[in-house]
Amino acid sequence: MHRRLIQARIVNPLLGTDAIPLPEYATSGSAAMDLRACLSAPHTLQPGERLPVPTGLAINMMDPSLVAIVASRSGLSLKHGIRVAQGIGVIDADYHGEIKVLLTNDSTQAYEIQPGERIAQLMFQPVVQVGLHLVDQFDTTSERGAGGFGSTGSH
Repeated sequence: MHRRLIQARIVNPLLGTDAIPLPEYATSGSAAMDLRACLSAPHTLQPGERLPVPTGLAINMMDPSLVAIVASRSGLSLKHGIRVAQGIGVIDADYHGEIKVLLTNDSTQAYEIQPGERIAQLMFQPVVQVGLHLVDQFDTTSERGAGGFGSTGSH
């Protein structure tokens, strides 16, 4: 498999150590690499709380046709109610600061984030930028039309 290289910079000396390894793909079939909490000590995330958790990593994609997506880890969400607060995080190609994962605790129990814990996934996707051509009416119609939430039924 061919891997495209992008520039990455360690912005916290804890990253890249035995305690907090660099992001990597867990398996050869993984679509995203794991991001870890770059913390010097555990942090307790209270129910309903949101917290930007540092990863110690900055990236330079150097290509506006790429975006990095920060996504929740399914096991962390299922077992503990911990997820990326805004659904997904978008890292634009021109952002060069430290990647922070905005986590939220949807459970009724406090959760202790451990230094080096895998807290999210980082996936790279192609981007297509479009221009909007304003019209009074669309050139085509669809079966769904302007039907919104639930308009296609439940079964």
